[in-house]
Amino acid sequence: MSKKILVTGADGFIGSHLTEALVTQGYDVRAFVYYNSFNSWGWLDQSPLEIKKNLDVFAGDIRDPHGVKEAMKGCTHVLHLASLIAIPYSYHSPDTYVDTNIKGTLNIVQAARELDIEKVVQTSTSEVYGTALYVPIDEEHPLQGQSPYSASKIGADQMALSFYRSFNTPVSIIRPFNTYGPRQSARAVIPTIISQVASGKSTIKLGAISPTRDFNYVKDTISGFISVMNSEKSIGEVINIGSNYEVSIGETAEMIADIMNVNLKIETDELRLRPEKSEVERLWAENKKAKELLGWEPSFGGKDGFKRGLEETIKWFTKPENLSSFKTDVYNI
Repeated sequence: MSKKILVTGADGFIGSHLTEALVTQGYDVRAFVYYNSFNSWGWLDQSPLEIKKNLDVFAGDIRDPHGVKEAMKGCTHVLHLASLIAIPYSYHSPDTYVDTNIKGTLNIVQAARELDIEKVVQTSTSEVYGTALYVPIDEEHPLQGQSPYSASKIGADQMALSFYRSFNTPVSIIRPFNTYGPRQSARAVIPTIISQVASGKSTIKLGAISPTRDFNYVKDTISGFISVMNSEKSIGEVINIGSNYEVSIGETAEMIADIMNVNLKIETDELRLRPEKSEVERLWAENKKAKELLGWEPSFGGKDGFKRGLEETIKWFTKPENLSSFKTDVYNI
């Protein structure tokens, strides 16, 4: 294909799935991974050999403008996923979120402007909406920074949009709701539940279980990215990618317990509770814009779709070689 695509954060959960999907579909892909002395490509180390053979890997740091520009040379499209995403970690290290999420995005759009990149897809998050003021949440919903993480993502999105408005840089904002699936860090609630149960625990530790989320299976998120990338109509737009199905953390735990055939008891762990005003109590996506602009629809929507996604996720996590990568006795912030 004529596109040369740079995926930043290609070593992470969503980024690795996206990179593999693009290569499988025949795209020419450069994977931007976080430089480390172990020469680890993160989750891409576990990709099939056929994927790795067709990858152009660039190791760098999204905070370095010179390296970012170098990585973008020769590319036509940039899918920018590299960011710090853990909310609890943002409470005690907010400065790193400004550097990585806001400055990193500035580095991307500045280089895109200078290199005449055809399309930049900036990855947002449903956390920018904060607790829903109305549901379902559409793209016009007010933005509320209820954690340093969400504030940094609001800043990153606005930085990207400012380049579209100021310099006509072709930017699209994809705003996925809570993505889950194989490879996700145990800092997220679904892997936290599954990994604790899979390690033999019948009593597990969680934070608040009353908040609701709109969980989006990773395959749907990936198809959303590719749809946004290929759509001319998405330029200058913010587009929700969500299932339009709301479920509480408590109900989610019950569904997982049912699938895994265990009687589950939940203990509240004070360490896992967000400060009261920081907890996002309700998220529920309106995905009408994605359907109309992109022709995108979730394949794992509704309760039945959510159950199918959980089954695929559980199947992956319960393989011993995968579960061994997770420290189920340690709270992962």
